Amino acid sequence: MELNLIMKMVKMMKRNKILIDLNIILDVFLKREPFFQDSYKVFDLCYSQKIHGVIAAHSLSTLWYVLRKHLSDEECRKIISSLLNSFEIAQIDKSHIKAAIERKNFKDFEDCLQDECAYSFNADFIITRDKNDFLNAKILPLLPTEFLHTV
Repeated sequence: MELNLIMKMVKMMKRNKILIDLNIILDVFLKREPFFQDSYKVFDLCYSQKIHGVIAAHSLSTLWYVLRKHLSDEECRKIISSLLNSFEIAQIDKSHIKAAIERKNFKDFEDCLQDECAYSFNADFIITRDKNDFLNAKILPLLPTEFLHTV
C-alpha cells in the first residue's frame, strides 16, 4: 500500500490504540539495527502515554524465550516488568483462537493470533516490520516509520 493512501486512512482513524508486534519489541530490547531507532520511537510514544500501546499476552512467553538467549534471567524479568508497567496486555479468548484457526488466508498462525488480539482490543493499527504477514488482517499493519509519519 502506498504511503499517501496510508496517510489518508490514518487521518480518518482515531490513531490512539496500537498493537505492538513481537518483532518490534525485540528490535528495541536487542537493539537490532537498522530497526532500533524507529521501533524505539514508537515505544517512547507508548511510554509517554501519547499512544495507547498493547502487547498480546501470548507474545510475552516467546519474548522471554528469545531474550534469555541474549540476556540474564534478571534482565529478562526487568524487561517484562517494564512492559507490564507501560503497556496494556491484551488476551484473546477461545472464540478468537477458533477464528484464527479458521482463517486459512493467514500463513502464520501466530500472526493471525496477533491480528485477532488487535481486533478484540479495537486497535487502530498493528505495528510490525512484517507487513506481508498481515496481508489479510482485520487491522491495518504499519511499519514503525509509517506510523511515526501519522503522529
